[in-house]
Amino acid sequence: MKILKDIHFKIVDESNEKLVRKVSLKPDQDDFIETVDEYLAEAKEYKQWQPVAIYHNEDVIGFAMYGSFGPNRHTWIDRIIIDQKYQGQGLGKEAMKGLIKKVSEEYKVAVLYLSIIEENKVAERLYKQIGFKYTNKKDPNGELIFEYKVH
Repeated sequence: MKILKDIHFKIVDESNEKLVRKVSLKPDQDDFIETVDEYLAEAKEYKQWQPVAIYHNEDVIGFAMYGSFGPNRHTWIDRIIIDQKYQGQGLGKEAMKGLIKKVSEEYKVAVLYLSIIEENKVAERLYKQIGFKYTNKKDPNGELIFEYKVH
């Protein structure tokens, strides 16, 4: 019997920012994604980005950032990080499913995008399992662009 994991999101603010800044990856994952500090600085500079803490029950287990841009309202789940001590438990998959629902409803869009570096095969497998499809395009940084069509 599968137990539904209590994954939810809260906007990063003074009540959780210190905990969010402690979210860290395994050393072999550091080259795949920027740090939480870098993301939070970017979110302060570009108000379109919405940084959120990812919670499992009452514990901060990760960080994500999403936003919608341009006249076509291209909506991106741009960052998702699950802390190294919570990886391998299915929480990242549940968090991504929750983000898809939250972001698509919040922005009222039927297509979501994300990008990853080509070497991040674990993330690529996860995103494909969830239903993201590679678009055969790369972003300006050379990352592979994936899209998800909300059902």
